[in-house]
Amino acid sequence: MIDTQIKKLIEAEKKRQKNVINLIASENYVSKDVLGALGSILTDKYGEGYPGRRYYRGTKVVDEVESLAQERALQLFGLADKSPSSEARGNSISSNWSVNVQPLSGSPANFAVYAALVPQGEKIMGMELTHGGHLTHGQKVSMTGKFWNSILYTVSKENELIDYEAVKKLAIAEKPNIIVAGFTAYAHIVDFKKFREIADASGALLMVDMSHFAGLVAGKVYPSPFEYADIVTTTTHKTLRGPRSAMIFTKIDERELNKKIDKVIIPGLQGGPHFNCIAAVAVAMKEANTPAFRKYALQVVKNAKAMADELAKLGWRVVEGGTESHLLRIDTWRDGKGIGGREAADKLEAQGIIVNENTIPFDTRKPMDPSGLRLGSAPETTRGKKEKDFRAIARKIDKVLRSN
Repeated sequence: MIDTQIKKLIEAEKKRQKNVINLIASENYVSKDVLGALGSILTDKYGEGYPGRRYYRGTKVVDEVESLAQERALQLFGLADKSPSSEARGNSISSNWSVNVQPLSGSPANFAVYAALVPQGEKIMGMELTHGGHLTHGQKVSMTGKFWNSILYTVSKENELIDYEAVKKLAIAEKPNIIVAGFTAYAHIVDFKKFREIADASGALLMVDMSHFAGLVAGKVYPSPFEYADIVTTTTHKTLRGPRSAMIFTKIDERELNKKIDKVIIPGLQGGPHFNCIAAVAVAMKEANTPAFRKYALQVVKNAKAMADELAKLGWRVVEGGTESHLLRIDTWRDGKGIGGREAADKLEAQGIIVNENTIPFDTRKPMDPSGLRLGSAPETTRGKKEKDFRAIARKIDKVLRSN
């Protein structure tokens, strides 16, 4: 690389990553093949539109790239018909689901769904941010909470788990246009069947944002939402171990939701697709559709549970009482007897442990310095760590946080 300044910074980041314990729940480490696709000459090609329907010429190859990414995504989540692959016939292979692989990341993907299906000023219902939801699930500080009327459900004060009856009562009373099931910090398995019943009872569409647990669904260690959802969005990094990108899966039926969403992505929100990133998504989807990845996903869950159990044993309050996924939250403040989340994260980073401060349900502290931490097991599991390693990490966290 001729640009020595950027080269130096890249090397510095490479060194930083190598020398830390990474517990960021929304990060992971991609393969050399994914990196190779990201850095390929596909970067140079522009082509607004969709395969076979571009506004530019010279798109034969990138049409095949995008179609392959779609096919592999559908195959990975069990949505493909039992028919010849698109490598032979050149198009999507599902008659019940479509997938758009052009969203640049999770936030614009979610925004596109709402823009396509919810009239401006109408209602989006999602989980409250401090309880585990995401900014784009209708939070007031997000554009999703400014363009649409935000209805937020919470967890139970008793056990910090979703109270499905309370969610149902709220949905029936508010009658939202769309209900979002999914999380950015909720550690337990979401009951998609109950959310389907809630959506049906309130006349809402059901959207599942599986960005955090998509790799666990792919690895068959977390229930699939596709039996119950109308729309499923996901990022492709996090537990899927792909590039920074996103996908929107849409059930195909007489409502033509997929066509409405496709029109919002292009020409509504975006221009030319990032074909290098779409190629990297295709690589990641193939890698995730293997026995090795399924073994990895199982280990991710085992490791998170081992870390949660050890932290609880050491006296830390684990939010929700534990975890069934790749992440967990701990309460470092506990009514003022401990330390705030920001200070806790700073202390850990100084010792080479990277986490993020995070709100907890019914938090009394400010979001920029909340009462807890969020910990994830996916990155270090990619590096080969097992349960004993995560128990040791928990002990190191305990030692650092209790030191003066």
